[in-house]
Amino acid sequence: MEMSKRAIAIICAFLVALFYAFNFTAAKEVTPEHIGPYGLTLYRVLITGIIFWGLSFVFAPRTKMTLKELAHIALAAFCGVGFNMLTFMKGLSLTSPISAAVLMVTTPILVLVLSAIFLKEKLFGIRILGILIGFSGATFLILQSTGIGADASNPTLGNFLIFVNALSYAFYIILAKKLTQKYHVLILLRWLYFFGVLFILPFGYNEIVAFDLSSASWETLMFIGYVIVFATLGTYGLNIIAIKNLKPSVVAVFVYLQPLLATIIAVSLDKDTITWQKIAAGIMIFSGVFLSSLKQKQKIRTT
Repeated sequence: MEMSKRAIAIICAFLVALFYAFNFTAAKEVTPEHIGPYGLTLYRVLITGIIFWGLSFVFAPRTKMTLKELAHIALAAFCGVGFNMLTFMKGLSLTSPISAAVLMVTTPILVLVLSAIFLKEKLFGIRILGILIGFSGATFLILQSTGIGADASNPTLGNFLIFVNALSYAFYIILAKKLTQKYHVLILLRWLYFFGVLFILPFGYNEIVAFDLSSASWETLMFIGYVIVFATLGTYGLNIIAIKNLKPSVVAVFVYLQPLLATIIAVSLDKDTITWQKIAAGIMIFSGVFLSSLKQKQKIRTT
């Protein structure tokens, strides 16, 4: 029995959550100690972009695009590849894996707010309450960031950048939804990464030049390889499939799994600790996400 497109999309979305969850620990292992966050980001985008361009020439149909269409893709690339990755890697280098994963759960709330603004989705009382509670949890974690982990050199700034990253990713989900209905997945990915490289190159060039690849340990190279192959190539490829076949709000739901999986991975590998700030913020954010995902009860008309 063949699997439906929806079932395949759900599996893809789950794998994206799993790959991202381990990425919080893997990326933290190499930046900023071994390579700068912008340099690692440039490695991610450059190598992945080359792979997507090669695959597109083999498996994707020829597609002509207007300057207006390319501008739309460039905007999506800025939100989902360039600015998104730069703020994530820099923020993660300053905060702890679990805190970063908890803040990423605000993505569904941000998608809801942006959908209300740009897609005219209706907001009602319980959803507005959920949005306020979720944002309160994120604000609490950003401001109460002392003592959240030995590897967190500037957790307040790091958590703020992770929240900005979540906002950027929420914009990307909404922009990419329209693009996936029009273009082949590989065509879209190759242009997203083309513009992504252009955005990131000015920030990451010096850090790549400063990184001595020949003297790096095998462990460091393995973590960098994971970030490139699984957390970049795998997640963006699978996520496009998920976005194409699922609603933006459904795709965003799988972000909920990231804190749980990231916490299990980080704690089991002794890379992070659980604190009361993380637990309190997590409860507030998850409560906000739950309330904001509720649907308004339809009024029953009686005649």
